[in-house]
Amino acid sequence: MTWDSYRRDLSNFQLPVYYAKDLVSLLHDYINASDEYFRGSLNMRRVFESAIRENTGEDEPDAPWIDVINDVDDEATPPWEFYYTNKIWLGEGISPPDVTKLVGCDCRGKCDPKSTTCACVLRQNPYVEKVFGPGFAYDSKGRLRTPKAPIFECNAMCSCDDDECKNRVVQHGRKCSVSIKKTPDKGWGVFASKKILKGTFIGVYSGEFLKDDVSERRGLVYDKSGRTYLLDITYYYLAETQYVVDAYHVGNNNSCDPNCRVNPCYINEPDLEKPLLTLWARRDIAIGEELCFSYQGHDPDDADQNEDNEAAHTIVNICRCGAATCTGTRIPLRSSSGAGWLMLRPIGFMFS
Repeated sequence: MTWDSYRRDLSNFQLPVYYAKDLVSLLHDYINASDEYFRGSLNMRRVFESAIRENTGEDEPDAPWIDVINDVDDEATPPWEFYYTNKIWLGEGISPPDVTKLVGCDCRGKCDPKSTTCACVLRQNPYVEKVFGPGFAYDSKGRLRTPKAPIFECNAMCSCDDDECKNRVVQHGRKCSVSIKKTPDKGWGVFASKKILKGTFIGVYSGEFLKDDVSERRGLVYDKSGRTYLLDITYYYLAETQYVVDAYHVGNNNSCDPNCRVNPCYINEPDLEKPLLTLWARRDIAIGEELCFSYQGHDPDDADQNEDNEAAHTIVNICRCGAATCTGTRIPLRSSSGAGWLMLRPIGFMFS
């Protein structure tokens, strides 16, 4: 058997698919049904941390441990409405990736960003070469060099080495150290446990993948409670918004001067309308600094901001980000390029 013959048999590529309706919440239900003394025990903190590890161990077994810290009050953990994952959970009517349309490269060992034959370089070049020069979205250290362009990583169909290839960053999971920490006036947030360098991959924006018409119906309900967290997948190279990520019951980290940005990324999904949304450091992030992004649907340093990049819903809340440029208001997330740390019920998501 050769790789070419193996690749021609698509039955070898049954990629895992996760549906929101199948998400198990037995642990969360058990703890929420327990008495207040049990839920408030400091031992629950280790249970919470271990649940995070269990939910992500298969995807990123080498990721740093995440600590839960509270120096503000006696709350032992974030609410047990919280399911930590780096997977995308498909809502009703969303089709899984079509592997018959997935194109892989024929490179041996590691891919060369200067190659003229690598299928993954050729897919990336149209989005980067005019501004950043030809090549992959990453530099030699695996840091993002193309902050405003979609990312096309090597995929399951590629013959390049999974460990050696420099065009496999997101799929290898989080490498930076973070903690979940209680704040005095913004609930639970995510903080850097060690310095994070500019361009470093931080995590995946996870949530329930919906069709746009379904999200519109949910939005009408959410608006009545003053909490709308629907993320339109809208980028300059997409003709229209067909899909949305739902992050209702969410504790997001907004900032008017964010240290994170969101980039669409494609790995085993050939459909441009269905990217994986990934978070990256906009600048160097110091130890103890809260990780945050803008709810406005754009990066503050983008020169081409327009009405299409603004939040679609207009319910306004008070912003407590503390930035020098703070507007004093916060628009609930219904944007074209925002993302956050998600805590939902009955389904909950968070980056990893």
